[in-house]
Amino acid sequence: MPTNKKESLQFGFLMCFGMVLVMTIYNFYLHGTIHEMTFMEGVLNFLIAFIVAFILDLFIVGPTAKKVAFKLTARTSKKLYKILAISISMVIGMAALMSMFGLVTMSLHSGFHVETVVTDYLTIFGSNFILALPLQLVVMGPLVRFLFTKFIQSPGAASATV
Repeated sequence: MPTNKKESLQFGFLMCFGMVLVMTIYNFYLHGTIHEMTFMEGVLNFLIAFIVAFILDLFIVGPTAKKVAFKLTARTSKKLYKILAISISMVIGMAALMSMFGLVTMSLHSGFHVETVVTDYLTIFGSNFILALPLQLVVMGPLVRFLFTKFIQSPGAASATV
């Protein structure tokens, strides 16, 4: 999809924004905090999560997911397989790291309980992964790719490879 660094940043920004927005609202609802906070508290929580997620996407998860995905799809030229491999790798990496972020922020608000850290992390990861994978594959991935090719990507670059 993206053919240069600028397009890669724009694509990552759109994807990260959409995923973090939905996942933030989902986690607020899941933990019963959606009705307990003000609009501005919600926006602030979203912005902090978005900044953390975008940095993770740019420097850790994105490059690692692409390396893994390209190794897994090295023997195929099908673009769909490459897109699916990147998307699944990204979801696994982002869900794992953002669940750690969620655990830390949850612990800051409600206290830190050492005896349940692993259980809490696995619960958070599981609940995030269950929504993030279909959200990425069925909604955000296709939507962001459509918006990107329609409004952002330079003409003629749409035929370039992943």
